[in-house]
Amino acid sequence: MTITSIIALLISTILIENVILSQFLGICSFLGVSKSRKSAVGMGLAVVAVTVIAAIVTWLVYNFILVKFDLVYLKTIVFILVIASLVQMIEVIIKKFVPSLYKSLGIYLPLITTNCAVLGVALKTVNNGLGFGAMLLYSIGSGLGYLLIMYLFSLIREELDKRDVPRAMKGIPIALVIASILAILFSRYVGIAPEEKEDEIVINDGLNEQAYETVPSEEYFKDIVGGIDLWKVS
Repeated sequence: MTITSIIALLISTILIENVILSQFLGICSFLGVSKSRKSAVGMGLAVVAVTVIAAIVTWLVYNFILVKFDLVYLKTIVFILVIASLVQMIEVIIKKFVPSLYKSLGIYLPLITTNCAVLGVALKTVNNGLGFGAMLLYSIGSGLGYLLIMYLFSLIREELDKRDVPRAMKGIPIALVIASILAILFSRYVGIAPEEKEDEIVINDGLNEQAYETVPSEEYFKDIVGGIDLWKVS
């Protein structure tokens, strides 16, 4: 894996295929915990840690247990149980060895169990057949993308609380409007994709045989990491 592919994968997961604004995962915590900067950052950091650890564990379970014993159809249930167990273990460890961090996270750590962004990232890494390295980068980028949007959204909501917002738009309504604007803005980052390789096709329209039309070549639609479309992970 080259430096270029690493940077491309991180940019893709953080900006282009952002878990919140592009994949619409983790919306509950996005709206519920973004009222203040402190709570948003705390939740975001916790999600980054759990997402990376959960992706590693679920990838290992999937490839060395579920695939080996032909139990792939159980992956969703197994992943949910694994993520819930991991969150509980992390909560106990933090409470035991870093009580100050445990107090600062508060209720946000247990809430990660029900955060669909964590499960979504774990499922996408195995569904797209990512290797260990690509899986690690994808999970890190997804977690950082979640943290970035949570922080930006909390800053905007704190400023909105100081403004004279119409009564009908206060709270969730104005938050949804701002979220949609952010989603539109971040969708423009698709423009930073690698330059398209185009194939020329001669069009014989009976009048001008020199008319040309360019279309993207097959190679453009392939992921530079190894067979996965970076710009449209599905």
